[in-house]
Amino acid sequence: MENGSGSNGGGGARPTMADIANELGIAKITVSRALSNQSTVKESTRTLIRETAERMGYRLNVSARNLRQQRTRTIAVVIEMTPSHERLMSEPYPLLLLGGILQELTAAGQNMVLTTIDLFSEAPPSADGVILLGQGVHDDAAAVIEATGLPYVVWGAEHGPPERIVVGSDNNEGGRLAAEYLLGCGRRRLLFLGDAGHGEAEDRLIGFEAGLAGSGAATAGNIACTFTVAAGREAVAPLLDGESLGFDGIFAASDAIAMGAIEALQARGYKVPDDVSVVGFDDSPGAALFSPRLTSIRQDWGIGGELLAQKVLDKVAGKAVASRAMPVTLIIRDS
Repeated sequence: MENGSGSNGGGGARPTMADIANELGIAKITVSRALSNQSTVKESTRTLIRETAERMGYRLNVSARNLRQQRTRTIAVVIEMTPSHERLMSEPYPLLLLGGILQELTAAGQNMVLTTIDLFSEAPPSADGVILLGQGVHDDAAAVIEATGLPYVVWGAEHGPPERIVVGSDNNEGGRLAAEYLLGCGRRRLLFLGDAGHGEAEDRLIGFEAGLAGSGAATAGNIACTFTVAAGREAVAPLLDGESLGFDGIFAASDAIAMGAIEALQARGYKVPDDVSVVGFDDSPGAALFSPRLTSIRQDWGIGGELLAQKVLDKVAGKAVASRAMPVTLIIRDS
């Protein structure tokens, strides 16, 4: 990856990729890809970006490229999500994954440096390898990491090039289990809540639709929303204005979304599960404490973190590594 190390107009702050992006009115990720000479950016745009970078005094930082020749005993863990008041870094995701990663790296005598995808794209830390938590919409985050040339593994879904090593849950099976459960509850008009632009949510939706096939049940809607409680509330609230509900079951791509949907239903006087059955995904610690206690698809973030650490260390050592989809389990509670 590359980083500004020159001067901007003499004596000013060093230009960054963000400065180049602002100058041209384009996305920072496009600048990153162009400066890494990726073919996903057309040649004319790459030329314009390189010329602009040179004019602004942007300089190549070759340290990331040289890391393959020197061991730092450090693994960079890059979080794709943007922290916000609605989605905190202290929530079970990514905290439980980080716990598993740190435990395994510490046992192997390795350091861990934690950063976000935006900071990483600006100034990659010195590291032997990278663990990426979350691929981003349409794999954008994974492309940024790939451009460094460092060994890396990803938490998510097996999308992208076949050589990409991914650790994640069997999201397709999770969707199928949710469909099977809701059908068993007698539900026939079903909503899916989640952003299928994310590979994990896409696979959950695919499994869900496959589980409904031939059952006589119908999807009453597929509503894109982010992985937060507020997004779940906002996704469901507009559907509650009619005289009767157009759905009797919900499969949410995360527990947070499911909780928000339940809150919206309860605020309008609907009962869960009497009127609507709801299934979440994650089996986060709060699922058993929510009211009603949330039925959810369990994925094991702790084990996932350990596997991510093991696989990136194997890649750094030059060993053969394969992707891993971990089994999921339906945890039946009250919703």
